[in-house]
Amino acid sequence: MSVDRARRVLIVDDDASLRRLVKAVLARDYALDEASSGEEALEKLSQSDPGIVLLDMVMPGIDGAETCRRIKASRGDTRVIILSAISSNQDQVHAFEVGADDYLVKPLDAQDVRARVQLHQRFLETTASAAAIRTDIESRNLCLRQLAEERAQDIIAVQDLAVFTLAKVAESRDQETGGHLMRMRGYSQVLGEELAQGGPYAEQVGRQFLDDLYRSSHLHDIGKVGIRDEILLKPGRLTAEEFEVMQQHAVIGANILDQAVTRSQSGGFLAMAALIARFHHERFDGTGYPAGLVGKEIPLAARIVAVADVYDALTSVRPYKPAFPEDEARSTIERGSGRHFDPVIVEAFSRRFADFLRVREEAEDDLPVTFGAMAFREYDLELAGV
Repeated sequence: MSVDRARRVLIVDDDASLRRLVKAVLARDYALDEASSGEEALEKLSQSDPGIVLLDMVMPGIDGAETCRRIKASRGDTRVIILSAISSNQDQVHAFEVGADDYLVKPLDAQDVRARVQLHQRFLETTASAAAIRTDIESRNLCLRQLAEERAQDIIAVQDLAVFTLAKVAESRDQETGGHLMRMRGYSQVLGEELAQGGPYAEQVGRQFLDDLYRSSHLHDIGKVGIRDEILLKPGRLTAEEFEVMQQHAVIGANILDQAVTRSQSGGFLAMAALIARFHHERFDGTGYPAGLVGKEIPLAARIVAVADVYDALTSVRPYKPAFPEDEARSTIERGSGRHFDPVIVEAFSRRFADFLRVREEAEDDLPVTFGAMAFREYDLELAGV
């Protein structure tokens, strides 16, 4: 999918005045087309191939639900935003069941329409960019494999560098330094190695698990590329509405990586990366997001990365806080046992705390960390007793 397609929008509504309103809101930044019925929309879909469709739910002929179902069946990556005067939960659930990606209630607010379209545009552009990067990686890997099988370790090194670069694409949007990515990788590896030594997770944490964890842990926040700058770069606490938008990064990142998995002939670590991206903000007591999973419902890799991510956020400087002293950060993690974190992983953290200090020292960089560190922003300091 080309990035240009993300800026092609089809407006489908039998109300001509509403189509004019939406066109006025989006005309400056998007290539617009319109249709007054589901039948016309499906015809124009094949002609202009828009990336985003604004679709009225109630229309004569083929209604919005059936139109959405057909759009998704033929072009699954097209983003469909339902427009409806009905705001009931039942109708919204039905819209999502037929494949809708978003839902706006009439009468429409111009700023809300623009913001939602921009969000889906960014998602499509990010997906296209990730696909291009993935294609380049796979092409390079194929050439290397053809040169010689004994250079397999070289191929892995190139893959890791490319994935690290992809992670930096996300990190660079909130001006994180490379030290954060290296520390996340190091902390996660220390925890995985400790869990492999014995205890309830030893059988799960084999060599392949550790290799995949090492290569995927720093992709945990790749979904930040889909969050608007005014929220991602805000140098302070988020409002409830902003936090709700920020939470979408987990699903955005997982979707990007899931698509990478389906198209990749190698790199099974991307499957673990997708799980980590989606679930590293879940909490052991079920109060996290995006799914509210409880305990061992949360994938083990995501539970490991959750501890590493919060610890690094606590011990790093932010515009709105100094770095926590190491002993205070340690006690904060330990107080989160059973609530935010898996108790078994917290115990592993405590046993290997000296190695956490070593990793931090080895991965330290000189550049100041500015915005970001969503793990800290989202961490419930009151519950943690800080």
